[in-house]
Amino acid sequence: MRHGGSARLRLPSRRAVLLAAAAAAAAFLLYKAIAFPRVSVLATENPKSTALMELRDAEARAGGKKVRRRQSWVSLGRIAPSLRNAVLIAEDSAFFQHEGLDYEQIKEAVKVNADKLEFARGASTITQQLAKNLYLSPSKNPLRKVEELLITLSLERRLSKRRIFEIYLNVIEWGDGIYGAEAASRAYYGKSSSELSDPEAAALAAVIINPRRYSPIHPNRRIQNRTAMILERMKKYQFYRN
Repeated sequence: MRHGGSARLRLPSRRAVLLAAAAAAAAFLLYKAIAFPRVSVLATENPKSTALMELRDAEARAGGKKVRRRQSWVSLGRIAPSLRNAVLIAEDSAFFQHEGLDYEQIKEAVKVNADKLEFARGASTITQQLAKNLYLSPSKNPLRKVEELLITLSLERRLSKRRIFEIYLNVIEWGDGIYGAEAASRAYYGKSSSELSDPEAAALAAVIINPRRYSPIHPNRRIQNRTAMILERMKKYQFYRN
């Protein structure tokens, strides 16, 4: 009987590790290519649901709450110009000029965050927000950000700017179980989104930053200030007149 002669554990070579990593990366990319959303169908079809809606439904069920979805789809032309202007001012004033990414805003966000040593400002365009809303989780995983970028570029290639904006205004979250401009207008003001006044539109645009925390009809100081800022800019910038 031998003593002290245990076999050494053989570690994989560097080449084997690299090959395994390359194979895993290739498999991941193939899976993503197969699973990549067919955004071209959105040119003529309205999405029946979104990843964010399904996430909120799951959260409600997990908390023993009733699943609620309030949404009424309307064409872009039936949404008041005041709300369209207010949302562009609040979320992405260069929407009709960029191709999905606003590089000036990205540079400004990097500068502000570096100065404050925290993530104090984002730079997501309306198209990026729509990509995340439609197809992705809220995770800040770097791979998820890559997916967001690819879907954003695909949306910009396959859809017109007006169609992207129309879908965005119909699916974004505007409160607990409230999705889209029409449902939000009726929930908060008891009227159609085509009838919104400038102050009402500005207040709705102001709460997009966190619609489950802030209310356009019971605004705190931050939302009051944002609403006033948006209203002031609405006097100067008119992206839509009818």
